[in-house]
Amino acid sequence: MKTRKFLAVSAVMAMALAGLAACSSGGDTSPGDSGSSSGGGTEPVTLTFWHNSTTGEGKAYWDEVAKAYMDANPNVTIEIQAIQNEDMDGKLQTALNAGDAPDIFMARGGGKLADIAAAGQVMDLTDKITDATKAAVGEGVLSAFTIDGKLYGMPTAILPGGMFYSKDLFDKAGITSTPANFDELSADVQKLKDSGVAPIALGGKDAWPAAHWYYFMALRDCSQDAMNKAAASRTFDDPCWLKAGEDLQAFAETKPFNEGFLTTSAQQGAGSSAGMIANHQAAMELMGAWDPGVIASLTPDEKPLADLGWFPFPAVSDGEGDPTAMMGGVDGYSCWVNAPEQCADFLNFYMQKEWQEKYATAFHTLPASKDAQGVVEEPALQDILKAYNDSAYTVVWLDTLFGQNIGNALNAGVVEMLAGNGTPQGIVDAVNNASAKG
Repeated sequence: MKTRKFLAVSAVMAMALAGLAACSSGGDTSPGDSGSSSGGGTEPVTLTFWHNSTTGEGKAYWDEVAKAYMDANPNVTIEIQAIQNEDMDGKLQTALNAGDAPDIFMARGGGKLADIAAAGQVMDLTDKITDATKAAVGEGVLSAFTIDGKLYGMPTAILPGGMFYSKDLFDKAGITSTPANFDELSADVQKLKDSGVAPIALGGKDAWPAAHWYYFMALRDCSQDAMNKAAASRTFDDPCWLKAGEDLQAFAETKPFNEGFLTTSAQQGAGSSAGMIANHQAAMELMGAWDPGVIASLTPDEKPLADLGWFPFPAVSDGEGDPTAMMGGVDGYSCWVNAPEQCADFLNFYMQKEWQEKYATAFHTLPASKDAQGVVEEPALQDILKAYNDSAYTVVWLDTLFGQNIGNALNAGVVEMLAGNGTPQGIVDAVNNASAKG
């Protein structure tokens, strides 16, 4: 069983996420079998739970998990609030700062979680997660939520990114193979325009999808060493960061994105970038491995898009990054520092093999537990797994890695440039200025 690693270092966290494999471990032991539904006693307990699955199979999944846990623990009530993904970070930070946070909340590791831990706002789960759960996930993946040797969250999915595309629209445009470099991508963009379809869907309204294009350009332009140095210093000092902006600016000038991309949302409704893929209004989208699930929720029959494919972000000219390198992250959940002890028990519960398999199916994504990865059958996800296993390294999403303040400045700088109001140097300056402010 081959494994790959996520590599990125911040000032407070070393991320080395090993253990994702393209096959199930074949074990029959559920990670939560040991004490995963104890309920912590008989006194009535209420847990508030914030997640970002507002519709469809994902929302139904969390409702089902919560009900199953409450059935097993009659003294526990779980009150769920589903929050739109783009609103989650801001609302959560406000609630944390007010001292009235949800007991269970979504977390993605990196600098964002490190900042919350430094503020004493998240529970130390080191001794609260069962050994069976830790073994099923693996030390490498758990390191996404490990800060100074302490565990502050529990993953649900591992989410490498890349280009999702419609095989039917590629065929219609006469494209016979996926592009390996930007010369080929640019040629395919023109073929798609000639066929009457938007080449690339982009939800620029939400900022981070637009910024992903800069992240991936930097992944190709910057060496692994330059990436790690920037993660440690939280500054863009290497010339590759400027080159990434210049390369993106040059590509954007060819108008590869959907008309009105700056006011298009990423995941909300048929008019979003994911909705454009779901309804064959655009041919490609750069996104993480959660995209098949979002796209499925937006197709006319609310089922997976039958012709959905995936390929790695193309290589750039004179880039110093490994062309097989990938970018991605880990989604998971943490407990507020003042949450009842049943919060940790619930995290163990949802990591049982049964629920991780259901998670992978409901979200059309890659589960964190190796025991559950055998249920991954969708071709696009299988292609991601293969590319992941063949990759030299994977870097964490840059806004996650650098934390909320620097990440927001980075994302805003990219949008400003794509809107014609900023420059590649402006992106570099925005990051360095935000870093200097602390």
